[in-house]
Amino acid sequence: MLDTVYFEKIKSSITEALRVIKTNTVRTFLTALGIIFGVAAVITMLAIGKGAEKEILSQLERIGVNNIIITPKTPQQSTGNNKTADKKKASFSKKYAKGLDISDAESIAKHIPSIALVSPEVILTANVINNGRQKQVKLVGVTPDFFTTANVKIAQGKLFSNHQIRNAAPVCIIGRSIEKKLFAGQRAIGKFIKVKHVWLQVTGIIEEQFVSSKAQENLGIRDLNQDIYIPIKTFLIRFEDRKKDEQTLSKTPVKLKNNNQIDKLTVQVKKANTLQSTAEVISKMLKRRHNGKLNFEITIPIQLLKQQQKTKQIFNIVLSIIAGISLLIGGIGIMNIMLASVLERTKEIGIMRAIGATREDVVLQFLAESVLISVGGGIIGIVLGIIGAYSIEITSGIETVLSLNSILLSFAIAVGVGLVFGILPAKSAANKKPIEALRSE
Repeated sequence: MLDTVYFEKIKSSITEALRVIKTNTVRTFLTALGIIFGVAAVITMLAIGKGAEKEILSQLERIGVNNIIITPKTPQQSTGNNKTADKKKASFSKKYAKGLDISDAESIAKHIPSIALVSPEVILTANVINNGRQKQVKLVGVTPDFFTTANVKIAQGKLFSNHQIRNAAPVCIIGRSIEKKLFAGQRAIGKFIKVKHVWLQVTGIIEEQFVSSKAQENLGIRDLNQDIYIPIKTFLIRFEDRKKDEQTLSKTPVKLKNNNQIDKLTVQVKKANTLQSTAEVISKMLKRRHNGKLNFEITIPIQLLKQQQKTKQIFNIVLSIIAGISLLIGGIGIMNIMLASVLERTKEIGIMRAIGATREDVVLQFLAESVLISVGGGIIGIVLGIIGAYSIEITSGIETVLSLNSILLSFAIAVGVGLVFGILPAKSAANKKPIEALRSE
């Protein structure tokens, strides 16, 4: 029985609150603006934050969580005159350091127990031709371990066989973009394509990779869909082996060419907590093997991503605080208007109390108005927040991810603001004495 009475009180308070809001539509809307923009900002910021988190996780999948990347520092061309050439020639043999090569990869894999896989890559920009169609690509010499360390799966066909690897067979695995460009509407597996002077048979096609332009720029990730992969032995024998030029370079006082046999070395460790220590051991080993020269660079991508994630989190926190301030201002606006409303309706409150309304009834009446303003502002804010998130993604290319939890959280905050900032005006109205309220004009 008591529950029914209380429910009727709440229903009556909401009905009266709706009447008052409808009577003062413009003032109510202006009061709710702070809530509207605050909720919209919270939803948009959370969507941007979720999008950034998703992008970082996607990048982690591409580079591998436990990977260490080693890249050579390409020697710059030196210039000299005839007077100093002899001096350079005399000291060159002491300064000369071999480039990053296959033997480095083999040594790392053999002597460091914390390592699971080692994947060398050698890269060459070339034109590929098929049936009159031509496309510039990256020709990449790899081992089968590359597809594991790079989290690349074969969608069609198969990996290189041991026989093909040992015999430097002219075979290749192509990216999705290559297939679409050169084999539109045709089956690529088993067909031949010409890269430079070599005909390569397609044995496989990788799954389409989705890597943002920011990831490519920040982490040096290539668009793997544009690449052609061949066994590294095939690359070195049939295309280019910069190691063969090393003897020529050692007799030359001025280094004019890149003497790095491989362009990238990916090392995957067994446990993530050994990344830093393994990187230090690799650095010492390579420095010793390269005659004390630091002509290579070691990067731990996961550390870069963590730093990037931390930066984005700080940015999102700052923006969320700004959005919270908007909600706070909106709450203060509601409290201010409700206090003004209490003063305007003093006689009305006196009449309510005179005909039997309790203090609780008056509190419910004004709290209902405050909450309804917040709820209305929250709903409009949710709509604007969703539109804002999609607009940012379309116009700026920043990925945003809307979630039901963020929407519900924003709405709950809006309702909470209405309750918290409506209590003071409601109590102020309830504490008015009926006789004094009736006397007011």
